[in-house]
Order: sequence, then C-alpha cells, then structure tokens
Amino acid sequence: MKKQEEPGFAAAKEQLRQYDLFTRLWSNRRWDVLDRLDLQFRWGGYGVRVLRCHLTAFSPGQTISFHQHSEYELHFIPQGRGKVAFQHHEYELKAGMFYITGPGVMHQQWSDEAEPMYEFCLHCDIQPLEDGGAADGTAWGEAIERGEAEECVRLLGSSSAIPVADRFNAMSCFMDAYRIYDEQRVGFYTSLKSAIIQMLLRAVRPFAPAEQTVSIPERDMNAHRYRQAKQYMEDNASRPITLEEVALAAGVSPRQLQRIFVQEGSLSFREELEEMRMTRICSDLAVSSKPIDAIAQAHGYANVNYLYPVFKKKFGLTPAAYRKRQALAKTNPLQKEPSE
Repeated sequence: MKKQEEPGFAAAKEQLRQYDLFTRLWSNRRWDVLDRLDLQFRWGGYGVRVLRCHLTAFSPGQTISFHQHSEYELHFIPQGRGKVAFQHHEYELKAGMFYITGPGVMHQQWSDEAEPMYEFCLHCDIQPLEDGGAADGTAWGEAIERGEAEECVRLLGSSSAIPVADRFNAMSCFMDAYRIYDEQRVGFYTSLKSAIIQMLLRAVRPFAPAEQTVSIPERDMNAHRYRQAKQYMEDNASRPITLEEVALAAGVSPRQLQRIFVQEGSLSFREELEEMRMTRICSDLAVSSKPIDAIAQAHGYANVNYLYPVFKKKFGLTPAAYRKRQALAKTNPLQKEPSE
C-alpha cells in the first residue's frame, strides 16, 4: 500500500515545484510575455482589463518609493524577503505572502539585502459596465456570476493594504497563466480569462466571511429526473426502449421513475412513450409517402402489426385511413372525411 504523504511534506514539494517553475521563467527571460497581450473581458457586471501580469525580480536592497495607481494591484511573493509600507503601517514580507493595493492606496516596497525579493504582480483595471446593473436575467447563471463578481470587487477594495499568507494558492494561477500562454491551445482566451478570475477570487478568500454570500439554487430532483427521462425518451423513441433503460439513464429505480412520471406529468411511462411515438407517426403519415411499415419501424415498433391496434385504439381508425383523411383535408378542406 502506498504511504500517504504528510501535509507538510506535500507543501514543501509544491514550494520546490513552484520555485523551479518561476526560476526557469526568469532565467529564460519570459517574465513579461503576458504583459504584451491586450487581455480584456467581461465578468458579471464588470469589464476587466489586464494591464500587467508578470514576474519581477528586485535587486538586493532595492526600494520603490511611495506611489499609487488608479487600478488594483495584487502582489505575491514567491521567494525572498522584503517590506511594504503604507501611510501608517509597515509590514514584513516573505515567501508565500501577498497583499492587495486598491485605487489610490499609497505604498512603498523594499527588497531585502541578503534575500532579494521576487514578486508576481497582477495589475488590472476593473470598471462597472453601463449595462451591468440593468440586466436582471437569471438564465444560464447570469445573476449568480454577477453577484460573485460584485462580492469579489467589494472584497478587493476592503482588503487593500493588509499582507497575509496565500492560503488559497492564488500564486499558482500565475504559473497556470504562463502555461496557457505557452500552449495556446483551443480555448486560449477563455482559459487565460479563467486563470485571471481565479487569481482574483483566491486572493480575496482570506478576507471573505466563512459562509457563502452567493449560492447556486438546488434543483427539484423529481422535476429534473422527469425532464431527463423525457429527453432520453425523445432521443431514443425510434427504437424499442424499456422502463428499466430509461430509469438507469435518469439515475433512479424503475419503480421510482414510475412514481415520478405520475407525479410530474400525470401519465405513466408507457402512456408517455406512446404519446410521443403517436405524435411522430401522425406527422410522418401526414407529410410523407413512406410505407406504413417503415414508419412503424422508424418509431420503435418492430412491425406494423404492433402499431395497428395501438393506433386504432387511440384515434379510432387505422394508420392508412388517417393518412387518407389528412390528404383529403389538404386537397379539399370542405369535403367530408372518409371513415374506416
């Protein structure tokens, strides 16, 4: 049996892996490739424009004097030591920490003499869109995404100027972004957008309340399984299908599915399947000249002899008579319809 790694050992391995990745990134002089992309996207009711997303290596003892930005900056320290000062506070920085500076927040940075500091920096402009508040639709998760984006932006502002440990591993999203850039596979833009959103979300989680402020609504499982079963029947009604097969597709027992059909749709499984097939057969009889036997087989009946009694019971006439009646109605709507 494989021995499970202790959490501390696993964390150390992850740190070594990240160290190797960003060291290779810096040595290959690929630290600024993401800065060259004009990456902008919509997230909920906001427009996000990435201004910088790169790795910076500070010189020993380097100081960046007090400055501010009109946008958000996320600063992650993968290696080394340093300090950051805000107007009234000064904080020590070390590997595994990060801090956020919001619009208008003055800050100054120092790199340690003995252990120069590296920094992953995400600098992005986040602006509310003019139509962001107007959309009130809930389809396709729109309202949920809008709510999560609003919560994230609120936390970005309220969390500014507080260095903390990167407990949710937002730093790894930088490496994901570089990997996505290198591969540039199908979905390049969407993947890169997702990596940036993950950075933002993971960065604000240490400052968020423990409980969820936005949740995904739970389904009515009976209604959901009923829709699943009906869709499966629609997709496969052209061949013989059984209650057991449909129940398996819906993830319930045959007996439970029978109850769901009666509760949700008032018809039994057999009645629902028959109704579905009869609708399609009537359509074929009315608009096509295909042999009735071929129509029967195309809609789940082994041969026309199985179709005749079911059709006659439901409509009071045979498939052939139904076809004649439909043809007569098309050519002379006022003429009396023939009976069987």
